[in-house]
Amino acid sequence: MTGQRSWAVALTVLVLAGAFMALVGGNDAAGQSPASLPASAESAEVDGLLTDFPESGVTPAILVGSRADGGVLTDADLAAFDAARNRMLGVDRTLEPSPGPALIPSPDGRAVIGQVPADSELSGFALNDRVAELRAAATDSLPPGLLAQVTGGPAFGADIADSFSGANVTLLAVTALVVAVLLIVTYRSPILWLVPLAVVGFADRVASTVGTAVAELTGLTFDGSTSGITSVLVFGAGTNYALLLISRYREELRAEPDHRVALRHAVRRAGPAIVASNVTVVLALLTLLLATIPSTRSLGVLAAAGLLVALIFVLLVLPPALALSGKRLFWPFVPRVGDPDNTTHGAWFRVASAVARHPRRTATVSIMALGVCAAGLIGTHVGLSQTEQFRVAAESVDGLDTLAAHFPSGLSDPTTVVARTEATDAVQRVLADAEGVVSASEAGRSSTGLMRWAVVLDAPPATEESFATIDTIRAALADIGGADALVGGSDAQALDKRDAALRDQVIVIPAILLVVLAVLVVLLRAVVAPLVLVGTTVLSAVAALGLGSWVSTRIFGFPALDDTVPLFAFLFLVALGVDYSIFLVTRAREETPGRGTRAAIVRAVAATGGVITSAGIVLAAVFAVLGVLPLITLTQLGIVVGLGILLDTFVVRTLVIPALFTLVGDAVWWPNRQATSTLDSRGEARSAVPSEI
Repeated sequence: MTGQRSWAVALTVLVLAGAFMALVGGNDAAGQSPASLPASAESAEVDGLLTDFPESGVTPAILVGSRADGGVLTDADLAAFDAARNRMLGVDRTLEPSPGPALIPSPDGRAVIGQVPADSELSGFALNDRVAELRAAATDSLPPGLLAQVTGGPAFGADIADSFSGANVTLLAVTALVVAVLLIVTYRSPILWLVPLAVVGFADRVASTVGTAVAELTGLTFDGSTSGITSVLVFGAGTNYALLLISRYREELRAEPDHRVALRHAVRRAGPAIVASNVTVVLALLTLLLATIPSTRSLGVLAAAGLLVALIFVLLVLPPALALSGKRLFWPFVPRVGDPDNTTHGAWFRVASAVARHPRRTATVSIMALGVCAAGLIGTHVGLSQTEQFRVAAESVDGLDTLAAHFPSGLSDPTTVVARTEATDAVQRVLADAEGVVSASEAGRSSTGLMRWAVVLDAPPATEESFATIDTIRAALADIGGADALVGGSDAQALDKRDAALRDQVIVIPAILLVVLAVLVVLLRAVVAPLVLVGTTVLSAVAALGLGSWVSTRIFGFPALDDTVPLFAFLFLVALGVDYSIFLVTRAREETPGRGTRAAIVRAVAATGGVITSAGIVLAAVFAVLGVLPLITLTQLGIVVGLGILLDTFVVRTLVIPALFTLVGDAVWWPNRQATSTLDSRGEARSAVPSEI
């Protein structure tokens, strides 16, 4: 990969990538709200039926008026808020206001609410612009001391879209800066870091374009959070691949004076392990297609496509770029023939030797420590309410808090019930008698023989209390014969999303483990070693979830883990953790013939400890960058995965796996006898399998 043909291949890749980017263009998904509701959910069926009702294209935004000092509203205040609502109605005169009172005062006289119609077809940044106009109209000419807040469904959608405004640029800039700093520290060179950063950075832009094309071809939902996570994965994994390749290149330069020959050896020996690790992560990501939540499925496909792009650039573009400057890239620490062999010297060799001398003690203490971390899951609450999504202030949340303090909590966003018209009386009786229901009023008939109800719940939105009320209503309505009653609305959607997330965890997590185990068995042609690796990786992932949830709730003060965090975190921790296992264990298998497993694992840790540690720190830091985005879900994902990768790097890969391999001995390679028995014609040890690292 360093001759003229490799240059031709690299240039072809770059030209094709540039043409593809120009043809497809950039993605505009950053402003889209995540599609988190399965199509089969009852609340999704309700959304489909609502299109047959009058005013189906209209959704209400809620004006919440109060005094800044919390005092009772005067007649002049009410008149000012009525004028504010009229200004809001003038923003889009194509929409007619709903019948009923213009403003509804609260029982304590300290707040007032009014509905303003908004186009339900608007989404993303277009919705954000419309809500911004409504908010500007509400506050224009408002007397001092009065507070006007716009909340409701459109406002929440707008605030989510606004949270991703410029997010991709910020995320990319911070990620590139973090990677650059860590590469400079790792390589201790003022120029070497530029090459892998430029290659991986360009790969990330190409991956973004590929994601856009995949979304258009498949119809998958592509939103801002999907784009952000994919970018982090491409940067993190791509940089890891580059670190491993360059590390092997540096090692080969200690035995080969010609840098082109050394680079060819490095690509040939590091390439299989890089490909194997990439295939493992890609296949694990594709298991997300088994999920029911649309945004989860889209993340699996788009992130998998992005990682394949990263692999192509690292293996086809990076080597010619490294060959261009030769050894000068490593200045001032240029490797030379005869430099010390790091498989028998250095700090990592001493650490590995100490583990090999006391494997039982090391394994016991390390596994107990991971168990303590896993205990952080005890008592952890999973599920964020609608008002708990943002890490920064959002007017939609503040307005809902004001409303909840003076009105029934469900008044701003009533639950929707749809049933056949002939069952109207029976449905009305059930809703009127249901515990937790404040009021239930008919809200229109459809041309298809359906009746719609607006049901106000007493419980705060998306809480266990509101979920219990939804379950109660659904169970009671199911007993009405011929009603075909369905319950939808925001609370029902949140409940359906939670149930879908739990279902996806039950289905997808075993699939991830089976995929990873199968890849390891094929790669190592062994059974015992893959079982050990998968077992330790699962323990590490559970420990990370426990530690991360404890840090998230106790230190950062987040109220709970989001529904999607356990599945995504487990996926990334297992798939990316096995990456490092592949790098370590394939090197151990290379060193085992003629030496035995104990000596081989020591040499493997000594040879790969530095690069695996560097790669782990880079990947953990890149995931931590998700914290720059204002949504709690992404911040939590960054915390859990970042801490998990550090645990995997410094505890599992450095202590647990070497200790367990030492305890099991050569039996760890069973039934692959070639891994321990092959000698060359001179009776010296050589591996029967290609060198991967």
